[in-house]
Amino acid sequence: MPTDLTGSPSRGTGLVDVLDRVLDKGLVVAGDIKVSLAEVELLTIRIRLMICSIDKAEEIGLDWWKYDRHLSPGREQVMQENLELREQLRLMERRLAVLTRASGRKSRALRPDKD
Repeated sequence: MPTDLTGSPSRGTGLVDVLDRVLDKGLVVAGDIKVSLAEVELLTIRIRLMICSIDKAEEIGLDWWKYDRHLSPGREQVMQENLELREQLRLMERRLAVLTRASGRKSRALRPDKD
């Protein structure tokens, strides 16, 4: 069934409007399922479902998909490379500090005393 998205009143546009509003504002569905036998709880399943746009999720602080290794498979490699680069930077800074101190000593030793 074709729908007209240009804004003319039709059932499709109503659905588009509802989806737009849900994604803009968000929708939360929460529920618990408990399985008991002779008043002994055997199983509890907690279901929490939130439907919203990615922009809205980031706005309220939900960005877990950025850090999930299954959704961002190259992230671990980038993190490892980042750690290696930080270590290289630390080593270079130490070497620079040693060279700076050594050159400072040489320049003081080469200057004639003005006594």
